[in-house]
Amino acid sequence: MALVVFLRGVNVGGHRTFRPTILAEQLRHFDAVNIGAAGTFVIRQPVTRAQLRAELARRLPFDTEIMICQGREIVRLMSQNHFADQPVRPDIVRFVSVLAQRPRSEPSMPLSFPSSGRWLLRILGRKDRFVFGLYRRHMKVIRYLGTVDRLFGVTITTRNWNTITAIAKVLGHEGF
Repeated sequence: MALVVFLRGVNVGGHRTFRPTILAEQLRHFDAVNIGAAGTFVIRQPVTRAQLRAELARRLPFDTEIMICQGREIVRLMSQNHFADQPVRPDIVRFVSVLAQRPRSEPSMPLSFPSSGRWLLRILGRKDRFVFGLYRRHMKVIRYLGTVDRLFGVTITTRNWNTITAIAKVLGHEGF
């Protein structure tokens, strides 16, 4: 089964910038497919996580957290409707945060930020190594997303639900 790579904190605000399309080309022997500009790749050829991690670290011009999951984890993630009864509006973004490892702690959910007034970030729940939520398009959301690491006690990286859907399509699950 394919592997999915999530790089943390790349191509954001001019920091740790690189060209994902070039990296995907350098990883063509793994049949790598680049998804967007945030450091997300599908690796379709068999390779161990350790080999892939070493190859990525060697080719990236900076250090970053590398999170790798099985493609079947994404397929399983897509098979459930984690956003049932949630609004679909242009000002609200559905997201998934990927935990680097098993969480050290887990807050009760759902959880909203700020805790009073109009929410900007809402964490709906967690399934395995994935945290689901919604955020409003607002500059303060970045600060709130930064607190998710502390809530779970592990490093996370966040992607738009559209990115997760694109990964599923590359994995051959067009129905999502």
